[in-house]
Amino acid sequence: MLHAMIMAGGGGTRFWPRSRDKRPKQFLSFSGDRTLLQETVDRISAQAPPERTWVITGAAYADETRRQLPELAADHIIGEPCRRDTAPCVGLGAALIAKNDPDATLIVMPADHVIEPVQEFRRAVHAADQFATDNPGSLLTFGIPPTFPSTGYGYIRVGASAGSRQDVPASRVSEFKEKPDAETAERYVASGEYLWNSGIFVWKPAAILGELQARQPDIHAAVNRIAATHGSPSWQETFRAEFEALRGISIDYAVMQDAAAAGKVLVLRAPYTWDDVGSWLALERRNAQDANHNTVQGLHCGVDTSECVIVSDDDHLIGTLGVEKLIIIRHGDATLVTTRDRESDVKKLVDAIKAKGLGRFL
Repeated sequence: MLHAMIMAGGGGTRFWPRSRDKRPKQFLSFSGDRTLLQETVDRISAQAPPERTWVITGAAYADETRRQLPELAADHIIGEPCRRDTAPCVGLGAALIAKNDPDATLIVMPADHVIEPVQEFRRAVHAADQFATDNPGSLLTFGIPPTFPSTGYGYIRVGASAGSRQDVPASRVSEFKEKPDAETAERYVASGEYLWNSGIFVWKPAAILGELQARQPDIHAAVNRIAATHGSPSWQETFRAEFEALRGISIDYAVMQDAAAAGKVLVLRAPYTWDDVGSWLALERRNAQDANHNTVQGLHCGVDTSECVIVSDDDHLIGTLGVEKLIIIRHGDATLVTTRDRESDVKKLVDAIKAKGLGRFL
């Protein structure tokens, strides 16, 4: 049976000031009433119902996760005592699910992606489930056909065909490439040999745990010791001690790159549209623009204003005059003003705010 594991531990600093330490991006809504986390659970619920869905988040976010997802069992919401990147997180999820269902197929998803249409996503998941059943030692990922030469995404180089299921084609992965510079990204897209790395995976728990055992034995041993105590009185103590002792490393560096070189990774060409909602400019892709190409949420009055992203509360007016290509975000006790070409550097501003002792605004 298909089980789902959702990674929801990120801080989302690029969405400051709306995203804060106590309420990061996955708990926010960027269009409609459902948050990104809730939409992620909704998307997979037809194939992995609540009793087969797990969320791994930060300990500080566990209560908010339970509030937003009351349909999940409390012990299926796991609060990490510290951040250790995605490899320990993925390994722990696989170990917990293997303990409950050794023959499971597992889909691993970040909590902050936007995927449409849902039916096409479900078709792709069905295909990946079939591939995992037919190739139980393989690791599967979804690749997104690139629509522009992005420098913000990792890339997957596509190798030989591995067939198709549900009319969704799969290929061997030749190699993973980290976020490229602009010239390299243009070359990747022009070649037609690369897909964006979505960070969504499907595999048998035994397959990913076997790769961790071979390539990251310390992580493998620790997550199995943690999983063995789940539900027992020693759970929290074991979890904290074992997890804090691990080094942080991503699943791509820990496993996927070497596994791809060994011919063990398949990539499915996603039939859906995908957005990792990585910055404020993502609002343009999620919402309509006015006649002057502004994207506005909240109360705004502008004169000679164009190509701006403006967000405010309904009781706070933002007025703009003679400006273009700005990002203006007002939320609570803080306001962000930047240009479109610097929006990817919001994290630098967050770091500067912290360094100046203004952490109460983060």
